[in-house]
Amino acid sequence: MVDVFEEVEDQLRTERYRSLAIKALPVALGVGALVLLGALGLWGWDSWQTGARAKASESYSKAMEASAQGDQVKAVSLYSEIARTGPAAYKTMALMQQGGMRLDAGQTEEAVKFFDDAAKASPDPLLGDFARLKSAFALMDTAPYKDVEARLIPLNTDKGPYRMEAKEALAFLKLREGKFKEARTDFVVLSQIFDASQGMRQRAKAAISLIDSGSAGVMAEAVKLASSAKPNQLPESVILQPNGSISPSPSAEAPQ
Repeated sequence: MVDVFEEVEDQLRTERYRSLAIKALPVALGVGALVLLGALGLWGWDSWQTGARAKASESYSKAMEASAQGDQVKAVSLYSEIARTGPAAYKTMALMQQGGMRLDAGQTEEAVKFFDDAAKASPDPLLGDFARLKSAFALMDTAPYKDVEARLIPLNTDKGPYRMEAKEALAFLKLREGKFKEARTDFVVLSQIFDASQGMRQRAKAAISLIDSGSAGVMAEAVKLASSAKPNQLPESVILQPNGSISPSPSAEAPQ
C-alpha cells in the first residue's frame, strides 16, 4: 500500500516539474534570444567600427596624398567627408588638417574654429591638447594677450602632454608684450629643464641673448624664433594606432 502512495506521489511530482518547465521555457528562450542578439549586436558594432576605421584611414591617406600633389580641392573634400562621418580620432585629425590649410591661406579665424572643433571631437587628450595648442599658436601674433594666455595655461599642467610647448609659447607671448624680465625668467627655465627638447633649449638660449642684447631688432628676431617653435604637424611622439586610438611612439625623441 505504501508503494502505491509513493508511486502516485512521484507521478504528481513529475507532472508538477513538467508544468513548471513548460511555463519557464518561454522565459528561458527569451533570455537566450536576448543574449544571442546582444552578442550579435556587439559583433556587428565592432565589425562596423573596424570597417569605418579602415575606410577613414584610406580616405585620410588619399587626402594627404592629394594635398602633397597640390590638389587642395580634392584634399578639402576628403577631409570634410572624414570630419563628417569618420571615427573620432580620424575626424579630429581631418579637422586639424583643414585648420592647417586655412592657416596657410591666411584665414586665421577659420583655422582657429577648425582647431577648436578638433579639440572638442578628440577622443584622446594627446590629440585634443595638440589641437588646442595649434589654436593658441594661430592666435599668438594677433589676439589679445589674455585670450592667448587663457588657451595656454590649461595645457601647462604637471601631467599635460604638451606642457613644455605651452611653457615655451607663454614665454614668447610675454616677449611679444614687452614683458622682457618675465620672459627671460621663463626662457632660463626652458634652457635648463630636463623635459625640454634640444630645439626648445636652443630657442630659449637665443631668446635670452636677444633680450640681454637690448637691440632694436629683438622683436623681429623673436618672431622668427617663435615661428620655428609652432607645431605644424602632429608630433612624432604621437602615433595613430590601427584601431583608431592614440599612443606615444616608442621612437620619440627623448629630451636632451
